[in-house]
Amino acid sequence: MERTKEIEARVVSTLEYLKIAYEKFEIDPNFADTAAFCEKYGFSMDESGNTILVASKRGNKKYSACIVRATDRLDVNHTVKRLMEVSRASFASADETTEVTGMMIGGVTPFALPKNVPIYVDLRILELDSVILGSGSRSSKLKMTPSELRKTPNIHFIEGIGISAS
Repeated sequence: MERTKEIEARVVSTLEYLKIAYEKFEIDPNFADTAAFCEKYGFSMDESGNTILVASKRGNKKYSACIVRATDRLDVNHTVKRLMEVSRASFASADETTEVTGMMIGGVTPFALPKNVPIYVDLRILELDSVILGSGSRSSKLKMTPSELRKTPNIHFIEGIGISAS
């Protein structure tokens, strides 16, 4: 619990330092996973983004954080592995995600990540009027206009990182 409060404070501090306009709202941590969150709080999956930590599988460990619309799949096997310049990559486990980011799945956010973790965002996120992202904690979410993400260092907007599920 103490670590969660520390991460939340670091995320808020980062948002303020970068002058990112956002709305933060508290949620029941049992509904932090995107589909459960949307159903419980009346949001559409179309306006939610998932921040996913990806890990290399061979050689020196490399990580990247990727953001795609909640309705899309992340193209780990092609686009992400090419961006990371690795031969194999996959989703980081829940334990590995917490170890690298300090955040639990359902709360991972692109803000306050380690500096050596590049952030790749599907270009289609910018088409949304607003996007809901994790806050660093399973107890809250952030809502902002997607263009605010551009203020984040180490962020790259990439076409084709998300694959439409439809």
